[in-house]
Amino acid sequence: MALKATIFKATLQIADMDRHYYGEHALTLARHPSETDERMMVRVLAFALFASDTLQFGRGLSTDDEADLREEDLTGHISRWIDVGLPDERGLRKACGRATEVAVISYGRTAETWWNQNRDRLERLANLSVCALPPETTRALAGLARRNMQMQCTIQDGVVWFTGDETAIEIRPIILKAASDAP
Repeated sequence: MALKATIFKATLQIADMDRHYYGEHALTLARHPSETDERMMVRVLAFALFASDTLQFGRGLSTDDEADLREEDLTGHISRWIDVGLPDERGLRKACGRATEVAVISYGRTAETWWNQNRDRLERLANLSVCALPPETTRALAGLARRNMQMQCTIQDGVVWFTGDETAIEIRPIILKAASDAP
């Protein structure tokens, strides 16, 4: 018998002073049975970092060849493709051909090894940006996971403050690669 996804609900208030984006989002997250709280909360963080009225969660782990988050323009073209974790280099090349902008939020204890193994090939992809999250911050983010969450995210000067359940976490994403032709 196949296990079903667990549904999480989150109200996320975002104040992104770097992009001048301010909004509140009611999010419904389906956590795949093989997904950890850490990965799910990194997806929420990715949503906050790239938030817009048209950004949406993809099918993620349950569907190969689909972004964890994506944003489409009015014609259906993928303007932004976002993967979290340590995606396959071949899949990223394909995503870069399908989307205007591709972003990877890498995390985990093997993220540095993944980057070192793929760096040369990934640096050739002009519309790709890659950042890494320190393991201690993603573990702290996992501690915020609840079936019903109220969270606030403030972003200023590249520093992210994530708050939930009276816990505040400071996150400093490490930019490994910036997109050279992102809009």
